[in-house]
Amino acid sequence: MIILNAIFPLFCLLALGGMLRHFKITNGQFLATSDRLVYYIFFPVMLFWKIGGATTDGGAGFNLCAAAILSVIVVYLLSLGAIRVFNVPSFQAGSFSQACYRFNTYIGMAVVMTTLGETGVRYFGILIGFAIPFINVLAVSTLIWYSGKKGTPRENASYLLRALISNPLIIGCAAGLLFSKFEFSFPVFLDNTFRMMTSVTLPLALLSIGGGLSVASLKLNTVNSMIAALLKTAILPIVGFFLLKLFAVSGVPFKAGIIFFALPTSTAIYVLSAQLNSDTELASAAIMVSTVVSFIPLSIVLLL
Repeated sequence: MIILNAIFPLFCLLALGGMLRHFKITNGQFLATSDRLVYYIFFPVMLFWKIGGATTDGGAGFNLCAAAILSVIVVYLLSLGAIRVFNVPSFQAGSFSQACYRFNTYIGMAVVMTTLGETGVRYFGILIGFAIPFINVLAVSTLIWYSGKKGTPRENASYLLRALISNPLIIGCAAGLLFSKFEFSFPVFLDNTFRMMTSVTLPLALLSIGGGLSVASLKLNTVNSMIAALLKTAILPIVGFFLLKLFAVSGVPFKAGIIFFALPTSTAIYVLSAQLNSDTELASAAIMVSTVVSFIPLSIVLLL
């Protein structure tokens, strides 16, 4: 029942998003607009509200973040090895590597809210607040390295810095963590405002993700997208499980962490690939395969 209750609504909204796009009830312009609303307004506000209104955790969040970042490093190195072993072309290497370790924040928050409640959202928010900057450094650095348009070290560093400090999710998490240090509670009128604003966040995000999925890109990228999905949805959860145990993470933080590891790859890999001269077709295929395949690890995680 836990799989039915937590995963079924999520994939229903993804499927509905695909159907709405297929029958032209929504279109590319609508999806792009909803993406911007979620990314720049609703989701950052949700992170600020959920993290800022929570109490301190006595250091459990630090161990969770340390285990997550080390796990990502391990799989990142494996992705670089896979690029060599499977002869992934330089044009595809940046997209391929990203697909192996980046995570879909919206799907993660939807699963965490359904299964772990407010406490789980708090820990998941702390985790992604630390993971997003680190993962962006890995992704942008790798894309630049394999890109045919390499800039000077100063230009590359400037691009990376701008990408980090302008990321709305990082800003929302950082503001929430800062606010939580004061241990203030939001007044009722603000609490109700945040609740109303953020109630549309996850449904709108899931509909948008579903509308953006396409099987057309799979024809020429099946093998590489499957390898990336294997690393993301099978190897990363296994590595993450052992590192969570090594860092003595337990209870709700452990559950939030293991859900984090089982998530499909992020749709943001398409955007970065387009900006930094990598293969958007592979990125699209990897997103499609990873999203569909993630039903298996997410189900196993929830059962365990």
